[in-house]
Amino acid sequence: MRKSGVHNFPAIDRVIYGKAASEALNEEAERLNARRVFLIVSRTLNTKTDEIEKIRRTLGNKHVATFEGIAQHTTRKQAAEVARHATDARADLVVAVGGGSAVDLAKIVIMAMEHDIRDEAGFDPFPMGPGVSYSPFRSPTVRQIAVPSTLNGGEYNAAALVTDERSKMKQIFFHPLMMPVAIVLDPALTLHTPSKLWMGSGTRSMDHGIEALCSPAGTPLGDEVVLAGIRILHEAMLRTLDHPDDLEARRLSQYGSWLASFGLQARIPMGASHGIGHVLGGTFDVPHYYCTPVMMPSLLRYNKPFTEDAQKRLATALGTPGIEAADAFAKFTKRLGLPGRLADVGIGEDKFDRISKIAINHRFVQANPRPFKSEAEIVNLLRMAA
Repeated sequence: MRKSGVHNFPAIDRVIYGKAASEALNEEAERLNARRVFLIVSRTLNTKTDEIEKIRRTLGNKHVATFEGIAQHTTRKQAAEVARHATDARADLVVAVGGGSAVDLAKIVIMAMEHDIRDEAGFDPFPMGPGVSYSPFRSPTVRQIAVPSTLNGGEYNAAALVTDERSKMKQIFFHPLMMPVAIVLDPALTLHTPSKLWMGSGTRSMDHGIEALCSPAGTPLGDEVVLAGIRILHEAMLRTLDHPDDLEARRLSQYGSWLASFGLQARIPMGASHGIGHVLGGTFDVPHYYCTPVMMPSLLRYNKPFTEDAQKRLATALGTPGIEAADAFAKFTKRLGLPGRLADVGIGEDKFDRISKIAINHRFVQANPRPFKSEAEIVNLLRMAA
């Protein structure tokens, strides 16, 4: 049991479940007295389904514009572009409907609107670095609502990951009010999510829970909630794998993601899986939802001397008490059909030195429960995951 610490609560009003997204969003717009709603949406949902049109119809004249075509890794350039569109539309509420990239884009867009950021350089004063707890943003005048179509769980976090394309570096921006003011869970939207993205994003949400559970800065409440989330996610994702149209399994998966991401809400620092994952995605274009299955088993083995009790609890939550948590997680992701090694996502040993040079300075790598004393130790971890 944790002996001492601080548990933080996020600046979110509510999580809404059991209602269609269109109905819930219209009610939230009324509650927030929003009259000019700007939508940031998945292109697939907008062009291949009627889900976004349902939202527009229900919002009626409160809807002012829709942006689609979100980059897989949110970029400064796109954030500035979308913020200009939202400002021109005089938006008073931004709604993200889609995966983690849509949600991250909405978070950083409301800050670009607040500071009238019009190009990549406009974000230069704001990224978080080691030892910095907040980006020096003003509180945003406009807030956002998130309607996730994946299981990533980033919507439960007030930080946004944004790639600076000039340097090919993924950076963290954080302000408490970048947290969505509300989150809407509608499993019907997720029926259109590709299976690999659904499963991979679920492991990303598990990653949030695992790193919170293993963090020296974790909390008793965080531990119990994320363990419940991991257990629910494990069961529900396997059900979805066998029965993709099972709405109840998808609903339970969303609940699992909500709970597994509780450490994000409490601002418990993530560890090296997140930090190295940011390098793999931002610098080497590895899909975000593949970073966890290729890194987490090796990181669990590396961290075991410092997190043995947490890993025993993790193995139980994964339905395999008594075996190594690393093996349990690897077995689970293999069953989901996800890549399990860095080589599977195009990362060979020729890239390890560059990854380690960037990762050694990442705030989450520095918060890892077992410290990395040198770049060589990160290279050794990468070789374990090769």
